Amino acid sequence: MALYLRGIRTPHRKNTLKQPVVRMEAPGTVTLPMAMHIGAPAIPVVKVGDTVKVGTKIGEANGRISSNIYSSVSGNVKRIEEYLPHNGTAVAAVVIESDGEMTVDPAVCPPTVNNREELIAAIRESGIVGLGGAGFPTHVKLDVEPERIEYLLINGAECEPYVTSDTVTMLTRAEDMRDAILALNRCLGIGKVMIGIENNKKTAIAAMQKMASSITACTVEVKSLPSVYPQGGEKLLIYHTTGRKVSAGKLPIDVGCVVLNCTTLAAIGAYLRTGMPLVEKCVTVDGGAVKNPQNVIVPIGTSMKDLFDFCGGLQVQPDKIVYGGPMMGVTVPGDASMVQKATNAVLALTAKEAKLPKPTACIRCGTCTNTCPFGLAPAAIAGAYERKDTEALKARLVDACMECGCCSFVCPANRPLVQINKLSKQMLKEEQKKEASKS
Repeated sequence: MALYLRGIRTPHRKNTLKQPVVRMEAPGTVTLPMAMHIGAPAIPVVKVGDTVKVGTKIGEANGRISSNIYSSVSGNVKRIEEYLPHNGTAVAAVVIESDGEMTVDPAVCPPTVNNREELIAAIRESGIVGLGGAGFPTHVKLDVEPERIEYLLINGAECEPYVTSDTVTMLTRAEDMRDAILALNRCLGIGKVMIGIENNKKTAIAAMQKMASSITACTVEVKSLPSVYPQGGEKLLIYHTTGRKVSAGKLPIDVGCVVLNCTTLAAIGAYLRTGMPLVEKCVTVDGGAVKNPQNVIVPIGTSMKDLFDFCGGLQVQPDKIVYGGPMMGVTVPGDASMVQKATNAVLALTAKEAKLPKPTACIRCGTCTNTCPFGLAPAAIAGAYERKDTEALKARLVDACMECGCCSFVCPANRPLVQINKLSKQMLKEEQKKEASKS
């Protein structure tokens, strides 16, 4: 694999950066899927007709790699139904009819955290997962032998076009981030913290430098990184902050690093201070179809329709609605889809913004390989996929693809290379299942 020095220059389109952050009132209903995280879905612990409040547990984590789910509004459980997310695996979802009061559950109180075990247990109880988009349960990421952690890396790169919710978090929630760093230092012994931010976010860099200067218990360094997509990729961030390389098939902890998104860090700090579990999210609402683009603090489970209405509605019919940024985001079938834990942006794109150019034949120019942060060969992977050659896909390390989309972005023939990479990875999974069934 390459040295993670490659990437692309994307249009920034950070239209919402200078807009004030606004808080949305309680919607009429929220729909809370039991799988808003990587791992096993939570198990519903409420029934139809139950009264719930903000912070009431409605889903219990099912196993180690799972996450609790909490009500984001006060009201009554209207129904428990099947929900089909974009990955195609149906899960249960709890639908709550809001009473509009946003009454807090009296059981909400700050956790007692004096040591490593209590910290991990508290973060597990909080329902906090990776809030940069991945959704991996945070307590699992931190539950490693303390002596293995040399660096805590905070991801503030936010390299996707349009998205600014992480940046406004760094500008407005530095105190929460500071509290989390101090707790992680005290309970896990983490002595070195690096905050990586692209160099075009000068106000965020200044805010984090001010926060870092107030901490004496450990070393906190703010690293200004080149504004090159996909700077926020976990392995790239590790390399550009520490110089360490994470080999294919390895994890950040294998090179002494734990990586947390800046909003995840802020959520930890807020939970330790207040005891309020993860029930709301700051979301960038943008795209040419949105009348008033802005960053909104929104109850988790709110439908995109309600969110768009709060932002003045849609001025034209969107051609696509996307979770996340335009490079790695996921298109959803309509505005009934809801804000989830890891939703950092919702984009309503016009036909002009969303239209994909017509692909033509590969011209064998090698631009995709020269641009891939990991030095993969997307054109060769595409050939192997068309041949259904799983051995060639393994040899080409398709599983190392982070699906950043750089290859598709630069391809002069407009080939759907990143989509083929995704399909190739699925092809390998299916082949592995067949092999496992034979043994």
